[in-house]
Amino acid sequence: MHSMLTGSEIRRKFLDFFVQKGHKEVHSSSLVPANDPTLLFANAGMNQFKDVFLGLEKRDYSRATTSQKCVRAGGKHNDLENVGFTNRHHTFFEMLGNFSFGDYFKKDAIAYAWELITSKEWFGIDKSKLYVTIFNGEGGMQRDAEAYDLWAAQGVPKNRIFAMGIKDNFWQMGDTGPCGPCSEIHYDMGPAASDQGHADCAFACDCGRYVEIWNLVFMQFDRDASGKLNSLPKPSIDTGMGLERVTAVLQGVVSNYDTDLFAQLIFQAAILCRIGGAERGGFDYHQLDARTQASLRIIADHARATTFLISDGVVPSNEGRGYVLRKIMRRAMRYD
Repeated sequence: MHSMLTGSEIRRKFLDFFVQKGHKEVHSSSLVPANDPTLLFANAGMNQFKDVFLGLEKRDYSRATTSQKCVRAGGKHNDLENVGFTNRHHTFFEMLGNFSFGDYFKKDAIAYAWELITSKEWFGIDKSKLYVTIFNGEGGMQRDAEAYDLWAAQGVPKNRIFAMGIKDNFWQMGDTGPCGPCSEIHYDMGPAASDQGHADCAFACDCGRYVEIWNLVFMQFDRDASGKLNSLPKPSIDTGMGLERVTAVLQGVVSNYDTDLFAQLIFQAAILCRIGGAERGGFDYHQLDARTQASLRIIADHARATTFLISDGVVPSNEGRGYVLRKIMRRAMRYD
């Protein structure tokens, strides 16, 4: 691995990789979805491209890459109560992604992903720490044998390719709309990351040791109101890699909150709260008790969400988006 990359450098490197592969770098959309009443906040990189996937909108590019601002704190994706107590839950996070609108499909998406994360020129992650999953074929749908073969062709050992069910490996935006099988890349963080203290569990154990870092969605279908899957006019690619997660991997830490994306926020919060001698400069977050650590994580996470929501025009109120913002702010202020 390289000398330590910062979170900002990792974001830049991801985007540069895909720009080099002919993708248009597109700015993150606002956290407030432009014309999608079904969505409280932008919660995935594909939100701003939804109509392109459905064939309702044309762009002057057929492949794109973004770092999308996301908030999950309300509605279907509600992580609020977990935030602060786990290594990887956030209300606000950034989703790195590459997208193909009827241009390339599984073969290139898989080749690009493997090159970016394992190549020494890019992220240089140790292949022996990686596992991939494919869709096993449930609910009357077929097993994704093509994805299996493509990973194997990249040199992924067959005993590291796992077939999983609908819950993990079939992605849908909502009850209707674009969807398809997906393939995830997981990283083994080692026994230190196990919430249950497992010393030698095997892959797919959900104790926190094996972390999903990248999800490649093979957008093949449009689910209609009756639940029927219709083939999309142009099969497409939608991927999502959490910046905070991949930064933890590349910085060699177990928790997202130990990355440079959060360290400064936690330190400033400790100064303001006069915790752990931070105001005198001798601060070690890991020496604090678990409750105090959780409080600082909550403040750091919620401060990010609050800042980005307000800068995208959301104001605290009694309903809708403003209510969620108010709840996030209140939780940060009153939590102790």
